[in-house]
Amino acid sequence: QVQLVESGGGLVQPGGSLRLSCAASGSIFSLNFMGWYRQAPGKQRELVANILSGGSTNYADSVKGRFTISRDNAKNTVYLQMNSLNPEDTAVYYCRAKDLRGTSLYDYWGQGTQVTVSS
Repeated sequence: QVQLVESGGGLVQPGGSLRLSCAASGSIFSLNFMGWYRQAPGKQRELVANILSGGSTNYADSVKGRFTISRDNAKNTVYLQMNSLNPEDTAVYYCRAKDLRGTSLYDYWGQGTQVTVSS
């Protein structure tokens, strides 16, 4: 089992920045995929950004140029630097990790951290 613990959410004014962290622990084999998703009230959960173990990244169009995802493989931690935040970024942000063990892929989610952008 792998546990994911997110931190760094909070209340920020429009135009501000936040940095989210997600630390993985437990019986980790190979976290080939780590990513951030978000879910706003009344909306479906959506991908924000993901990063593979080799470092390649993918972003939702709505956050390109504003958010940066990175990871520290030695610490099994993924980060999301969020700049130029606007009220539309308000959501619960979830960390997701996929652990590849041989031919089996295990999928894990964190509990979520609230990000609120408001003046």
